[in-house]
Amino acid sequence: MTRAAAEPADGFDAVIHAPKRLVVCAFLDAVVEAEFGAVQRHADVSASVLSKHVAVLMDAGYVTQRKAVRDTRQRVWLRLTPEGRAAYRGHVAALRAIVGQAD
Repeated sequence: MTRAAAEPADGFDAVIHAPKRLVVCAFLDAVVEAEFGAVQRHADVSASVLSKHVAVLMDAGYVTQRKAVRDTRQRVWLRLTPEGRAAYRGHVAALRAIVGQAD
């Protein structure tokens, strides 16, 4: 494979590529931060499934969480880190380049 053929995959991120993690990153890219429950509803997953995906994204340094009490309940807000936002956008660009090659 030549370097030119490999370039469209530059930026491809296996951590983000999992479908539900991609949905989470896309949602968080559009906002400053979002409450866990809003992300959960958008991704259409259980709290435990979202927690597992968020843990992977946090381990990669792509997502941070902020915990606070609201309405007497513990709430969690999620946000992309600058590295996470860059990785997500690079991944989307890589996907677009890969799809563009198929034309």
